[in-house]
Amino acid sequence: MTIEQRFTQVLRDWSEVFMHRSMTDFKRFMDDSGLSASQINTLMRLHYRGACSVSDLGAHAGITSAASSQMIDRLVGMDLLMRSEDQSDRRNKVIDLSPKGRALIEQGIEARRSWMEELTTALSPDEQQAIVHALTLLTQAARQLEGASVKLKNSEE
Repeated sequence: MTIEQRFTQVLRDWSEVFMHRSMTDFKRFMDDSGLSASQINTLMRLHYRGACSVSDLGAHAGITSAASSQMIDRLVGMDLLMRSEDQSDRRNKVIDLSPKGRALIEQGIEARRSWMEELTTALSPDEQQAIVHALTLLTQAARQLEGASVKLKNSEE
């Protein structure tokens, strides 16, 4: 096996373990929350991208504005979302996370991350340092590829 093949295999193995553990912990959080995948997706979208309109949330979730409105009504009723008037157009509503909704999503994010802290204790300081170096290089290379991909896509448009 060449070094490139071994490298690719190690990345695949790590990705599989990482994603399985991350998603398992997040799935457990979702089940415990009692929310649907669409509802969690909506809360996550608001957490990462901020307040937006009902139609934006519907487009993000791939559902109609009517279905999005119904879901938002339920989440507002659960005190996970807040609805307010758009300052630039009072006919439109702006949807954002409530403090309770933000806290819930932060718990979910922490559920996905907590096992990494456990992993840290399973490695020696020297192993941790080697991994820090390797992952820093990997992250930089991935960001460069991502930047090149975005530039290529923009030049094609």
